[in-house]
Amino acid sequence: MERYLRLTLLSVCILLASAINENSAKLSASDDVPVEDIEQFVDIFKRIKEQYVDEVDDQILFQKAIQGMVSGLDPHSAFLSKDEFKELRIGTTGKFGGLGIEITADESYIKVITPIDDTPAMKAGIKAGDLIVKVGETDLKDMPIGDAVKLMRGKPGTKVTITVMRKGVQSPVVYEIKREIIISKGIKTKLFGDDIGYLRLSNFQSNSTNDLKSAFFKLNKKANMGLNGLIIDLRNNPGGVLGSAVGISDLFLPNGKIVETKGRSLNSVLKYSATPQDITNGMPMIVLVNEGSASASEIVAGALQDNKRATILGTKSYGKASVQTIQELSDGSALKLTTAKYFTPLGRDIHENGITPDIVVELSEKDVFDLPEPYQNDKQVFQAIKLLENNKVTSIN
Repeated sequence: MERYLRLTLLSVCILLASAINENSAKLSASDDVPVEDIEQFVDIFKRIKEQYVDEVDDQILFQKAIQGMVSGLDPHSAFLSKDEFKELRIGTTGKFGGLGIEITADESYIKVITPIDDTPAMKAGIKAGDLIVKVGETDLKDMPIGDAVKLMRGKPGTKVTITVMRKGVQSPVVYEIKREIIISKGIKTKLFGDDIGYLRLSNFQSNSTNDLKSAFFKLNKKANMGLNGLIIDLRNNPGGVLGSAVGISDLFLPNGKIVETKGRSLNSVLKYSATPQDITNGMPMIVLVNEGSASASEIVAGALQDNKRATILGTKSYGKASVQTIQELSDGSALKLTTAKYFTPLGRDIHENGITPDIVVELSEKDVFDLPEPYQNDKQVFQAIKLLENNKVTSIN
C-alpha cells in the first residue's frame, strides 16, 4: 500500500509539473504557479489516502477536487461527470420526467429561479426564490446540483416530496408533487378588449423568435381594427437561447444596440445590434418581469428599456446574466464555465443587479379585477392594460 501510495503521489507530482512546464511560456510574472499550494494539495491527498476512515478511490478524489475548484467560482460553473452531462442534455431537449422548475445553487441549498408554466411545480405552488432543503428524507445541504436534480427527476406518475424554505415564512413548506413529462410550452396569446394584445413567452428556445413573430401577426389579424398596444409577459421566464433573446429584441427595435457580452477571451466579447425593422411599427409596448425573469428575459427587457422602446412593469428581475460555455472533455465529462457577462445597451451589468422596472407593481392575490381566467387576480396585467388603454405608454412613430 505504501509503495502504491508513493507511486500515486509521484504520478500526481509528475502530472502537475508537466502542466506547469507546458503552460509556463504562457504565464506572465504575475501568473506564477503557486508551488506551495501544489505541495499542500499533494500533502492533503497523502493524508486522506493514509488516514481517512474509509479507503477512497483515486479517481473519486481527483473528481471531487475538480468539482470543488469549479463550483467554488460561482453558482453557475460546474464540473459535470459523464452521467451529469447526460442529464444536462436530457434537460435541454424540452421533454423529461420531472417537476418543472429552473434551479441554481445558492449557498448551501438549491434555489428555485422559477417554476415553469403549466408544470407540476407551478400547479403545486412552488415559487421563485424558494430554497429546496429536502427531497424526500434526503437533506440537500451542500449537495451538488446534479445530484439534487437526480433526486427530483423520476418516472412520470410517481410522487416525490420536497421541502422548501420561503422568504417571510418561518416554518418549512412541504409539497407532494407528481412527476410528469415536462414539455416546454409554446407562446400563449390573448386579446384584451378589441385592441390590446398579450404574448406570454415561458422560455427562449431556438425557434422562439419566429414563433413570437407569427403569434403577433395572428393576434394583430384577430383584432378588429388591428392592435393598438402590446403586452409581452416574461414573468417566471428563466431564459434560454441567447440568439432568441437577440432575435426577439430585434423584432421591436428599428435600430440601436441590443446586448453586449464581455469576458477575458476574445471570443467572449460580442456586440449585437438591431436591424432596421419593427414588426409593430412603433406600437406602445409593456414588458412584464418579476423575480423569476432571468438571463435571456433580462436581455430583452434591458434592451427594450435602454432603447426606450417599451415600459417595463412588475418587480425586479432575478439577476442572472452570465454566459456559460459547456466544453465536453475527452472522457465524456464536461466543464460548464462562466466565460462572460451580459451588459445592456447603456452598459448596465445585469448580473446580480437584475432589471428594475420603470413601474413597480407588486402582485396581491387579494385583488380581483374584471379580467378573464387566469388573469382576474393579476394586478400587473390589469395595470398594463389600463396604461395602454389610457395612452400612458409612449409609442415610437
